[in-house]
Amino acid sequence: MTQRVGPGEDTAKSTAESRADAPAQAEVEHRPGGLSSAEVAERVARGEVNNVPVRSSRSAVDIVRANVFTRFNAIIGVLWVIMLIVAPIQDSLFGFVIIANTGIGIVQELRAKKTLDSLAVIGEAKPKVRRDGAATEVPTSQIVLGDCVELGPGDKVVVDGVVAESDSLEVDESLLTGEADPVVKHPGDQVMSGSFVVAGGGAFTATKVGREAYAAQLAEEASRFTLVHSELRSGISTILKYVTWMMVPTAIGLILSQLVVKESDLRGSIARTVGGIVPMIPEGLVLLTSVAFAIGVVRLGRRQCLVQELPAIEGLARVDVVCLDKTGTLTEGGMDVTELRTLNGADEGYVRTVLGALGESDPRPNASLQAIIDAYPDGGEWRCTQALPFSSARKYSGAAFSERDGESSAWLLGAPDVLLADGDPVLAETDGLNEKGLRVLLLARVDGELDAPGIAERAEAAALVVLEQRLRPDASDTLAYFADQRVAAKVISGDNAVSVGAVAGKLGLAGAEDTVDARKLPAETEEMAARLDEHTVFGRVTPQQKRSMVGALQSRGHTVAMTGDGVNDVLALKDADIGVSMGSGSEATKAVAQIVLLNNSFATLPHVVAEGRRVIGNITRVATLFLVKTVYSVLLAVLVVIAGIEYPFLPRHLTLLSTLTIGVPAFFLALAPNKERAKPQFVKRVMRYAVPGGVVAAAATFLTYQLARSHYSGPDALGAETSAATLTLFLVSIWVLAIIARPYTWWRIALVLTMGGAFLVVLAVPWLQHFFALRLVGTTMPWLAVGIAAAGAAAVELAWRWVERRFPV
Repeated sequence: MTQRVGPGEDTAKSTAESRADAPAQAEVEHRPGGLSSAEVAERVARGEVNNVPVRSSRSAVDIVRANVFTRFNAIIGVLWVIMLIVAPIQDSLFGFVIIANTGIGIVQELRAKKTLDSLAVIGEAKPKVRRDGAATEVPTSQIVLGDCVELGPGDKVVVDGVVAESDSLEVDESLLTGEADPVVKHPGDQVMSGSFVVAGGGAFTATKVGREAYAAQLAEEASRFTLVHSELRSGISTILKYVTWMMVPTAIGLILSQLVVKESDLRGSIARTVGGIVPMIPEGLVLLTSVAFAIGVVRLGRRQCLVQELPAIEGLARVDVVCLDKTGTLTEGGMDVTELRTLNGADEGYVRTVLGALGESDPRPNASLQAIIDAYPDGGEWRCTQALPFSSARKYSGAAFSERDGESSAWLLGAPDVLLADGDPVLAETDGLNEKGLRVLLLARVDGELDAPGIAERAEAAALVVLEQRLRPDASDTLAYFADQRVAAKVISGDNAVSVGAVAGKLGLAGAEDTVDARKLPAETEEMAARLDEHTVFGRVTPQQKRSMVGALQSRGHTVAMTGDGVNDVLALKDADIGVSMGSGSEATKAVAQIVLLNNSFATLPHVVAEGRRVIGNITRVATLFLVKTVYSVLLAVLVVIAGIEYPFLPRHLTLLSTLTIGVPAFFLALAPNKERAKPQFVKRVMRYAVPGGVVAAAATFLTYQLARSHYSGPDALGAETSAATLTLFLVSIWVLAIIARPYTWWRIALVLTMGGAFLVVLAVPWLQHFFALRLVGTTMPWLAVGIAAAGAAAVELAWRWVERRFPV
């Protein structure tokens, strides 16, 4: 499988090396008008179609396999079969619970798959392909060998090919080679799938489609539903590995002690042995994690948010810095021309004609040029002789014309502070407009070739074009949300810093008045990071600088999210911990982002953050519940082996306890709202509570069991001893649940009380007493069991408070 590479990686290759490594291109004839429908059908029949499966989720078979064929399901399955043979059905309830849990996990993941697949279709790239002499949009999977595919700024190159037409076409191949500098493409040059257009336009002929393409797997990797590579899941895997190590020798010792050391009936010994092994397995922990993630995907899907990589939910919950591109994020895509100011005695009518011709010269105008086209339509009297498309690195575009009287002229349109020298009086006028949050472009006349070195230095100002940007109505509330959640917002834009600061100030962003021109930022990572921590708004940022700024923030331990919608954001999106793209953004940004906001609503981000915090915070809570059970189960087994006595519980007892103190409560707690920012060191945070909680629960239960053994006698003594021990273990466990459920709300209190009430019902109803083999005998021992449980609950409370102070995370 082709893997993404980046700067500094051993696998990074130069463009030349990449071309050398790629197999030879197929000889395919270029047809300017494209293939005919008959030719397309013929090539589809021959299998010459781009049939690489681009999935947004695992297949249904993979989901079923992942949920059914697990290590712990295998262990529990064997034990369940044994119990079905040797014991009453009551002692086999744990097997039915596992079947139900597995079914729930499968159903929830299939729901998530359905949601993701439907959203992926909405967000799927549809390149323009010429067929039957006309350009038409087709899904990537329907491109065939020999198709003529059109390219424009922001478009992904979806299959390998050879350039047939080039209009100042510049392609970024950094996702393949690690080289950030755009490559100018001429007719006859090769283009590779996975690269994208940063400037200009053109068309290429598809010479490799499907799995033969050089980087055919890139888009698939960028949009695949994954359940791996997250701190949460790796932490759970680490915990399960240690649990397995503890469980195996303990289970062997328990089996030997029950079958050899204690000479009781074989069936009873097997039942109690299984009763000791089953609770050691935190079987519901993986299930609840999968369910919580899957439900998160479904909830976000309802808000038109496509999660291309599932751990992105977790990652965004850990974010403490979010970098925002102004255009398309804080502002809407469209703009309006509000004023035209002529300079140096230029004729306004002539300037309008120039602007109209400039608009006509670019077949794929950006938002600024589109506003100019709308305001000054072209009269069609001038002929374009040379065009220079807009580039984020240059900050300007241009065109040369043959005018109606035969005269020639060349013009640049771009950032005034780039085209004019420092100190030029026009810049003071520009600054006044920028301070009002307006965007200003300079129209300047030049002599010479547009792509000549230093051409901008010879520009003669002709007019200022004043544009008003449309603020997103939801941007202010979203920025306020991030401030409330202690997530620092950094506005990083290629526009003038003063203008960007004015826009951010209108939205209420703190620190917006203290703007920084990125051209004056230090290049050293440490110094840049210090400036980034001190300031909020940065203007005139180049695409490479955006990438460097993300890296500088990460060097200080920040978890960085980057939002954007243009090709100038791609490098930063790729390097950020979490990349967020707008659905209307370029295909390149959507390819590298982990999250795509299909409704283009910046206001969706708080919901994504909240969903991530809910998942991470709640899984941390319920993981403690599961692992307390594992710890006390292992310790009880060890104590029983050392003491050489019968294991106190049958499987039915621990199934009841697990259901009431862990299973049912954990499901509700895992799906509850949780706004706390996710914290690192998941394993340490969970185990520092699980170990003392499990130790106290095991000690209190074993003490009650030993006292009951000395208190009761006769043929039914074991049942009475088990009931007393079960009472103590339940009360300590319900207190652990009560601690985990904090801070209390009405439903959390009701949840704990309901679980306690259900246990009382079992003790009070005769047929339930018989079914679960629980009957409290006398009053002395039951009340002693309650007293020991109360002491154990107090010990858990004190131990957890001490651990929190002594071992902070």
